[in-house]
Amino acid sequence: MKQFLLDTHVALWALAAPERLDETLQRELADPRNVAAVSAAAVWEVEIKRALGELAAPDGFAAECVRLGFDELPISFEHAERAGRLPVVHTDPFDRMMIAQAQHEHLTIVTADPAFAGYEVDVRWVEKG
Repeated sequence: MKQFLLDTHVALWALAAPERLDETLQRELADPRNVAAVSAAAVWEVEIKRALGELAAPDGFAAECVRLGFDELPISFEHAERAGRLPVVHTDPFDRMMIAQAQHEHLTIVTADPAFAGYEVDVRWVEKG
């Protein structure tokens, strides 16, 4: 069993442009034996960036994640404390939260963001394409 936490752009690709993900990852995300989680931070990021006009994302992003079988990962006090204590390698608060969540929950982050390499966290790299 594999346990993934999808970075925001990967979750968006899975919903709207799955061809951007390699076939192996597509199969792994669809496999019910694996965990594919989306953080509440990703939903928050999508909605903030949509409201600011910085992102064109499908309406009902959270509901679409659930429809695809992705698990919801809420933000806990432990996640918040860990995120706040991370070294300042990456300043994006949404990504810092997902790094903290992946560390705390022992998940592998699926991302194309090179800034994640600066942290002690398991990463499954995808192409920016």
